[in-house]
Amino acid sequence: MRRTLIPAVAALALAAPGHAVAATATVNIVKAGFDPGRVTITATDSVTWVNRDTVNHQVVSDTGAFASPTLRPGQRYTFTFRAAGTYRYRDALEPAERGTVVVRGLPPAVSLAVNVPILTFGTGEIKLTGTVNSGVAGETVTVLAQPYGAAAPTAIAVVKTVANGAFEAQLHPTILTSYTAQYKTATSQPVTVQVRPRITLLPGKRGWFLTRVLGQGSYAGHWVYLQRKNQFGQWVSVQRYGLGRLSGKLFRIPRTRGTYRIFLTINQAGPGYLESWSGTQTVRR
Repeated sequence: MRRTLIPAVAALALAAPGHAVAATATVNIVKAGFDPGRVTITATDSVTWVNRDTVNHQVVSDTGAFASPTLRPGQRYTFTFRAAGTYRYRDALEPAERGTVVVRGLPPAVSLAVNVPILTFGTGEIKLTGTVNSGVAGETVTVLAQPYGAAAPTAIAVVKTVANGAFEAQLHPTILTSYTAQYKTATSQPVTVQVRPRITLLPGKRGWFLTRVLGQGSYAGHWVYLQRKNQFGQWVSVQRYGLGRLSGKLFRIPRTRGTYRIFLTINQAGPGYLESWSGTQTVRR
């Protein structure tokens, strides 16, 4: 069973930006006009006008942002406001009757996700992606990283949003690292990338194999296990080797035919790393 350094990787977790639950304000159209005459809502909320009068009315924005059909008694009209601002309107059939909708901007919010939650040391990069709830291009987003052992996150990249408020950053973590994104006063939920040491297993001089373990630091003095795959497809350890000062070991090719690999336990991988294994070599003799 694979073991991880944290109970659950929040690699694909998203902090959903925006207003959590859209609300609806109601404005009654009565003989005296609009009641209330002024409402204040938040972007993505709606206003519903209900004709409580005995004659027809029509709600029309002064700037053309919205316009209802003619509302007969008992009918209603709803409009969703997606941008902050002050919207003044009137009754097209009774121009003296006027009202105002004040729309506050959404509190800033930012989401973050990662495409690769587990990476092998030195073999590639990750892509962090996210969006800001303003939904516009040109916004500034700061990406912070907290590698294993660091006391606090630090800023490692500043990116600009593109269409729909989207952004991305390509990074190369070398050890267990938690990432967050900051947008104005908002901070995303963290996403975590775990790292395996890189292990190579290659033929050396005639009759020998060479293995090396690569990570952020030296693996000299650590142990690795030579494993062979049995008839049931399980990996069985057949030999233990101590690594030398270059984090490597030269050893004789086994006499027993089969498929072999090198395995590094999570304890030998060290803090901030997962267990790891090499590619395979086949012995046919």
